[in-house]
Amino acid sequence: MLTYLKINNYALIEESEVEFSGGFTVVTGESGAGKSIVMSAIELLCGGRGGRTGIRTGCDKCTISGIFTLPVQLAVELRELLETSGVDVPEDFTEITLRRVISHTSVRNFIDDTPVGSRLLSEVGSRLVDRHGANEQISLTVPARQLELLDNYANAGKLKQDCAAICNALAALKAERTEFEQHLPDANEADRLQLMLEEINRIDPRPGEDEELAGKQRRGANARQIVEDSSLLTNLLTESENSIADQLGEVFRHLSDLERIDSTLTGTLTDDCAQLQNLTVELSNAIAALPEKIELDPAALAAIESRLSEIYTLKRRYGPTLEQLLEARDAAQNSLDEYFRSQARRKEFDQREAELQKQLLSAAEKLSQHRKKFAGKFLELTVKKLRTIGFNSARLDAEFTSIAPGANGMDHLELLFSANCGEDLRPLRKIASSGELSRLMLAMKTVLADADAVPTVIFDEIDMNIGGETANKVGNELCELGKKRQIICISHLAQVAARAAEHFQVEKSTANGRTVSRIRRLDDPTPELGRMLGGGESAIRHAAELLNNLK
Repeated sequence: MLTYLKINNYALIEESEVEFSGGFTVVTGESGAGKSIVMSAIELLCGGRGGRTGIRTGCDKCTISGIFTLPVQLAVELRELLETSGVDVPEDFTEITLRRVISHTSVRNFIDDTPVGSRLLSEVGSRLVDRHGANEQISLTVPARQLELLDNYANAGKLKQDCAAICNALAALKAERTEFEQHLPDANEADRLQLMLEEINRIDPRPGEDEELAGKQRRGANARQIVEDSSLLTNLLTESENSIADQLGEVFRHLSDLERIDSTLTGTLTDDCAQLQNLTVELSNAIAALPEKIELDPAALAAIESRLSEIYTLKRRYGPTLEQLLEARDAAQNSLDEYFRSQARRKEFDQREAELQKQLLSAAEKLSQHRKKFAGKFLELTVKKLRTIGFNSARLDAEFTSIAPGANGMDHLELLFSANCGEDLRPLRKIASSGELSRLMLAMKTVLADADAVPTVIFDEIDMNIGGETANKVGNELCELGKKRQIICISHLAQVAARAAEHFQVEKSTANGRTVSRIRRLDDPTPELGRMLGGGESAIRHAAELLNNLK
């Protein structure tokens, strides 16, 4: 439950600290005093949106923090969630602190001083607090909302997730199929690709072949110069008089003479010279062999030039490089393979879709059976609650209609309602007044709160549009509910507020030209109850009598 709340610079609240107890707590105050600001702050603390617009005028940021004590089972669930998300959890995990720091440019979220994302904060907050707004009863006329309330009671979340997961798989399959169809060539494109492949495969160039042939072609075209230069170089190295080899031989003889005089004087110079002689001969032989690598046959040279011309033509059409040409060939082959396999792929897509649709139908039927299993009990308990708050003749039924299976199953739900004896059941959206909707929503919410594990439930003026003896009964219901979990209720009814174990008042005042809202605990709620009853001495006496009677 929420045990501590601190608000800084949010809307009209400059700074407020509140310590809450368990059971039934009521928050009251004049219209516009800031009661809903307190509830909005709690909603923001638990991951709600829209905080930047609430930053107090003239301030850079607002800060909201709260401490929650945890029931044992919830502590176990949150430990698993937080540790999976990388948040350290103490061994004695019996309470959790949430904090939000909201500026005009950023929102920072903290769980036990660990920075977290908004999604994790919201998921944790939804397990700590369930909030029901003042005008939520209007949504009760919407069939989708009626189905949502039933699902909450039936704890149908896992079954709905199964349907949603299959729908996501269907959507992914549809996207995959769309992408396949978009990249699939049509008949004209397939013909063009086929001609392209035939042309490339007829010539069938090898990687690097163009550079290899270009080298052969250049050597053939310059054969005369290669032969002449090779002959000249071999003469210089070994063949002519006074060649380099001969001169190295003369050098070797003189070094040998020096070596005989003193071998330590020449060291390895003689060996080095002999090595140079050998290298010179090897170099000469290698140069002499160069003409053998030249294609001197005119017919062979013409074939090389013809082959190069074909490859250059392909490169110009599909290149510009040979590597790009070969990549284009592979891509064309893949596209054609997809084209010729398209019927098989479409059949595969159809089979996968049919299987997913079968799974979706099965999951939706399970969800539908689960809903119908719990609908009767949910409506029975709601009617029982309605009768305790003044609807003695109320009847409620559920009309299910099958629709195409989707992420939310295959059910359309229409609640049928009759408030008075002898009146036919009719769709809720067509007959219920605002007061009837308020009491019906309250009845449903109390049933849901009984079934739910969320430790703190907030009712924001859900008792609007009711009064008299009904208000007494509503107060009794909230008081009974407060025995099972923490109930925080904003109320404008003295009959409801008088039954609270704790009473807080929100007041608005002006100081230094600024409006400020504050919330404080009332040790004696009599004056506030008197104000709610109309004010004056008689109202104060009535309030005191009301409290006495309840005691």
